[in-house]
Amino acid sequence: MSYQIYRFLWQGIEIEARYNPLKWNVIAHLEIETIKLAREPLPITKTGYLSHHHQPNSIEAEGNGDVVEFLRTWLDKEAKQKVWQDYIETSRQGELF
Repeated sequence: MSYQIYRFLWQGIEIEARYNPLKWNVIAHLEIETIKLAREPLPITKTGYLSHHHQPNSIEAEGNGDVVEFLRTWLDKEAKQKVWQDYIETSRQGELF
């Protein structure tokens, strides 16, 4: 099965997600990469790129089959973490030292 490609905005960052629900007939594969603001960090990856292998049908079960909705929920959840909140605050202020 080939990859499904999705592009969407999350908090002003353009993201491309490539999803293969059954790679190698064994496992599902999801790649996430920031496009505009290339390699801009996300709450789920400091590098702006993530390759995520997981059990087949897990996105379909958790995200009602909507890959973008699944990713938005995941990003929103992780964005509440202190590490991400600190990154956002530092990004707004800029590094002073």
